[in-house]
Amino acid sequence: MVIQVVTLFPEMFSGVFDMSMVKRARLTGRLDLRVIPLRAFGVGIHRQTDDYPFGGAVGMLLRCDVVVPAVEWCMMHEKTPARVILTSPQGRSFTQRLALHLSRQDHLIIVAGHYEGIDERVRLLLQADEVSIGDYVLTGGELPAMVMVDAVSRLLPGVLGSDDSAKDDSFSRADGWLEGPQYTRPVQYRNLSVPDVLRQGNHRAIAEFREEMARQRTRARRPDLVSD
Repeated sequence: MVIQVVTLFPEMFSGVFDMSMVKRARLTGRLDLRVIPLRAFGVGIHRQTDDYPFGGAVGMLLRCDVVVPAVEWCMMHEKTPARVILTSPQGRSFTQRLALHLSRQDHLIIVAGHYEGIDERVRLLLQADEVSIGDYVLTGGELPAMVMVDAVSRLLPGVLGSDDSAKDDSFSRADGWLEGPQYTRPVQYRNLSVPDVLRQGNHRAIAEFREEMARQRTRARRPDLVSD
């Protein structure tokens, strides 16, 4: 899979993309990840990337004659068609289901928005999807881009220790429940003990316990996910 991230601040990605599962995905060849500096496509001698919005609104917008050529450059340097994503608080919510869908694509281009947003013609010309990681506003789209890359890369085949590892994650379970509580050593810590059922070796009882704990946790923390 190829992911190209177009951003005004490429230096923000160096540490994040060189650690954990993203690093593993890159080292194993499952992920070809590239950060494209938007400033290189800026206009004029000052490489301008933004300008004032028409109509007198406050703030600055990324210019369409900068973003579109940058994305088209990304497309030209890859053989497979690209799915273009614009980070935006106005976009549809980034969910585990969407992450799984994106992990099955061959080529993603993520444009990290900045300032007050991106000229609307970018979305129209590139037929791009707008995606939001939550109902709040950040300084720029770099952090959402990092979140998306992390969530997608761990779902690529062979990146996790087992391809079944992600199936019981919260929001990935077939039943829709959150994942229940987990325990490791020591058995007892500050008057709190690991539940006996997890230490008795009865696999059926353990499965039933985990199922019930998942149901209880979902009802308590995310009742909006409960249908019954």
